Amino acid sequence: MAEESYAQPLPMDKLAKVYRKIRDHIQTITKEHETEVAGLKAQQDEIANAMREQMKALGIKSVRTEFGTVTMSMKTRYMSQDWDSFKTFMVENDALDLVERRISQLNMAKFLEENPDNIPPGLSSESEYAITVKKPTN
Repeated sequence: MAEESYAQPLPMDKLAKVYRKIRDHIQTITKEHETEVAGLKAQQDEIANAMREQMKALGIKSVRTEFGTVTMSMKTRYMSQDWDSFKTFMVENDALDLVERRISQLNMAKFLEENPDNIPPGLSSESEYAITVKKPTN
């Protein structure tokens, strides 16, 4: 009969140490890459501005080059400066589809805490345990 072996769990202090070491390394390399990417995006923005100015001066919306077709289009973003008035407007005009379908996680949690018997129809949720490891305090 083969002898069964049971792996002993690693000590929690060792797991926490390795976890923090990996997290710190991720933060370091993320910061390095964010700095590099920011510089590259700044260069891209300068080039895009130069292309935009040339195209506006020439009165053209697109140009084919050896390295790709450059197009210029108008993009408009909308934002509200007064959310209370905007919400009233949406209700009065039956225009709730003017906002994206995303639930505010904090506001929903607070609402459900304050109104445990008033669950919105169609609401579903997912919960999972999250692990956080903080530096020791001395």
